[in-house]
Amino acid sequence: MKRKEAPTTAKAPAKKARAGVPEYHLTPSVKEENGSVQWPAPKAQMDRARQIILDAKAQKTTLIAPDKDADGLSSGATLRHTLMLLGLPAELIVVHLLSKGNNIHTEEERKKMASHKPSYVFVIDHGSRSGPPVVDGEHTALIIDHHHATEKDFPKDSWHVSACHSPPVATSSLLTYELCEPLHPEVRDRCAWLCIVGTHGDLGNTLKWEPPFPDMQQPLKRYTKKVLNDVVSAVNAPRRTATYDVQSAWDALCDTSEPASVLKNTRLQAARAEVNAEVERCTHTAPKFSPDGKVAVFRIKSEAQVHPVIATRWSGHLNSKALEIVMVANEGYLPGKVNFSCRIPRCARNRDPPISIIERLRYYASLTEPASKDTDTVETGNEQRRPLLERLGDDFARGHVQASGGIVNVVEFEELMRLMEIGVKPPRKGGEDSSPAKKKKAGIDAGQKNTLMGYFGKANNGTGVGA
Repeated sequence: MKRKEAPTTAKAPAKKARAGVPEYHLTPSVKEENGSVQWPAPKAQMDRARQIILDAKAQKTTLIAPDKDADGLSSGATLRHTLMLLGLPAELIVVHLLSKGNNIHTEEERKKMASHKPSYVFVIDHGSRSGPPVVDGEHTALIIDHHHATEKDFPKDSWHVSACHSPPVATSSLLTYELCEPLHPEVRDRCAWLCIVGTHGDLGNTLKWEPPFPDMQQPLKRYTKKVLNDVVSAVNAPRRTATYDVQSAWDALCDTSEPASVLKNTRLQAARAEVNAEVERCTHTAPKFSPDGKVAVFRIKSEAQVHPVIATRWSGHLNSKALEIVMVANEGYLPGKVNFSCRIPRCARNRDPPISIIERLRYYASLTEPASKDTDTVETGNEQRRPLLERLGDDFARGHVQASGGIVNVVEFEELMRLMEIGVKPPRKGGEDSSPAKKKKAGIDAGQKNTLMGYFGKANNGTGVGA
């Protein structure tokens, strides 16, 4: 009798382990001259900033200009609460929210802020750059920020407190909370939840509130982590809509001391539904890659600001030894412009040396096209065109080294794509003619229906320019 084959004990091959990412709070800190930990910003900057906040209670018009996202708005709300606790009447506090497509340094925004004739101006979470004073006229300006900047990257005659060189880098809302918490005993009770909302908005909801971060166990238990994380999504939604309704998000944060009430705001609920639908519409766009596989570019068209959301989403899903940057470029947000967001994929976050998106983008923009297309030697009228890096302007490669982006003209963006060789296929290792075995394998795989490109094609509806 024929023996039966012994049952096999071989197991299916294990799935490839995801790249490990160190806990954020464990990022090595730097030290002050006296040996103490420099966190969340240099002590001299922290002391000066607190004094400016205390001076601002002097019954004079004070303008707060927060950024439009959960981090910026929570920072502004924390500062507003603190100033009122210190005795500054609410009617003397003016909030300035930017118009769609503008930044705090444009002349239009400077004039709008100056029209209030503020004695004190607080610019929070906008990033910074060198230039004229924040507003014209006599005033004291303080920049509170955590975006990458050098000591020269601040407006003339302004003071600043920056967390960008004090790892683990605090968010603007966390930095603002740390500034304000010692100034009045009620700040912690009123503003701790705002600090959590803003910080989770930038760093994610898996963050561990361990040293050097403050202990947030009590507010997390009191309000629940789920509610606070839902508030992040609700507050971020209005500014991502085509109508750019940041005012609704600001009002929702300032008009309550209970975060659960923010979730009942009907305008925020509608905005969240609108944004979710737009993200789903655009997220299936197929990416194109650089020949070396280091950059993946998704090109979409949407009047909503969904490009950062999609970039963050795909940075957590795409996995490759070569991949370093995920870029989502939106050609429909502003007329004649391309708004783009870049993220470092999860698989590349623990590379050594670490990847800097800002440096990589500037490197690509400093390249020149082949001689036949060399943009540095093509005449435009009576002038030679300047190098691309100069023409891209101050709104290119802004933000953080791990989460950068920009706003550039369509023509310059297309030139950048050519320099990065996006969509150009890498040369075949074996030359033009592949082996018969490879051809046979390709023929077998051609019938496979469950493919990655099948996913990208699903529900696309023509939204992806590069699809």
